[in-house]
Amino acid sequence: MSADRDIEWRVSPGLSPYPETLAAMEERAAAIRDGGAGELVWLLEHPPLYTAGTSADPAELFNPRGFPVFEAGRGGRYTYHGPGQRVVYVLLDLDRRGRDVRRFVHSLEGWTIATLARLGVEARRAPGRIGLWVDWQGTEAKVGAIGVRVRRWVTLHGFSVNLDPELSHFSGIVPCGIAEFPVTSLAGMGVPVGRDLFDMALRHGLCDFLASLERGGEKA
Repeated sequence: MSADRDIEWRVSPGLSPYPETLAAMEERAAAIRDGGAGELVWLLEHPPLYTAGTSADPAELFNPRGFPVFEAGRGGRYTYHGPGQRVVYVLLDLDRRGRDVRRFVHSLEGWTIATLARLGVEARRAPGRIGLWVDWQGTEAKVGAIGVRVRRWVTLHGFSVNLDPELSHFSGIVPCGIAEFPVTSLAGMGVPVGRDLFDMALRHGLCDFLASLERGGEKA
């Protein structure tokens, strides 16, 4: 049997309003904990907005375009979401998959890196820096962000990958508190990838991601 048979894979069309999405995610996480719902991987896009994590510094928010700003409740600082960016919310029960948050984050990074590799993009972790990194125009650049929360051993939030967003929108914040390096996208790297192709590559690696949680994430 497939390791992902009990996980709902949900793809939302269009642009999903952030407040409603956050409320639905929190409601689903509570239901997972109480045994009233299964685990969920939720893929979507948001309209242009900024989210503030629990470590957000107001000095890192400039917002000249006046985009909405939402308290996200996840770890981390300010992030941008908008059209052309694939957002993946991962709601898993770590009570049954090992109560190891570090392992979960490491495996989540590994899943994203493996997905990008299938699409021809060599991404990696960078010691001391959050997110997914690539070589671009002679420097390192951030192509994906990760921010999670764990409540009663159920994970919330997840990660985002820049397929083809408006990169100038990232200038309204210091993305994840890292000002020294730019943000890029797959399109900006000359690798145009649509949502459907990205989703397919991501789903291809779901079983490996789940297996990495069980074996301690050593291959993630």
